[in-house]
Amino acid sequence: MTTRSAEHPRPDHFLLHISDTHLLAGGGRLYDRVPSETHLRRLFDEFEASGGRPDAIVFTGDLADRGEPDAYRRLREIVDPIAAQLSARVVWVMGNHDERRAFRAGLLDEPASAEPVDAVLEIDGLRIITLDSTVPGQHHGEVSAAQRDWLRAVLATPAPHGTILAMHHPPVPSVLDLAVSVELRDQASLADVLAGSDVRAILGGHLHYSSTATFAGIPVSVASATCYTQDLNVPVGGTRGRDGARAFNLVHVYPSTVLHSVVPLGEWAPLDWIDASESARRLASAGVRMPEPARGRLVDA
Repeated sequence: MTTRSAEHPRPDHFLLHISDTHLLAGGGRLYDRVPSETHLRRLFDEFEASGGRPDAIVFTGDLADRGEPDAYRRLREIVDPIAAQLSARVVWVMGNHDERRAFRAGLLDEPASAEPVDAVLEIDGLRIITLDSTVPGQHHGEVSAAQRDWLRAVLATPAPHGTILAMHHPPVPSVLDLAVSVELRDQASLADVLAGSDVRAILGGHLHYSSTATFAGIPVSVASATCYTQDLNVPVGGTRGRDGARAFNLVHVYPSTVLHSVVPLGEWAPLDWIDASESARRLASAGVRMPEPARGRLVDA
């Protein structure tokens, strides 16, 4: 029997990408009906059942709907035990609904400050940069000249496995006209910083629906919201939110590519079931070998 290797090894890194949780103090409901906290707990219940073990859980903004300290406290109560169980780092990104002082104190355990929340985290050679695109009191996004200078300086030294940039306002067009009023402004200036850098993917949120594009030659992946989403079947030119179609993303980093997969929340009747051992048996029977990661640690995905 002829044996061949799969076209790609197992990934070097695995990230869980979640966005727009919009938690409220006291466990309140959005629009008096959407239990955003319940939906986030359900997401982790469904993800844990998969056996996946991400290197990091990346939240791309609008974590609290009104920037309330108690909303951040409640978020930590949900996320911290899960992250510990999964042995995953947690990456928090500011969104336009978040408040910098409460965000720093509640999520980062840092002194309250109104300065932009920009940070760098390296995990086994993969660099994750968080960029605060928020404008206090506004819903559109901006990246200041000082932030661009900081980002350029960080990117001047490439990371061993490249860089993932995480920000709330994605530098992409939107199919919803009204989204233009809250888009990231002066995107060309940010593109000048990123072009030719080692940034391999940009993770964003804000739109409340999944979307992909490229920016400065870099793939952009927008995760949908875990609270409520935008209906893209709305009559052209309009905007209509809906209590459903929630999703999150899986991000697998390979030596030659970064794979983004959208996972809808909810359970449906299975058509068949092939477990891991049977999958391995069938691959072996077919003479297919799955190479281990080219570098970094093995992740279960």
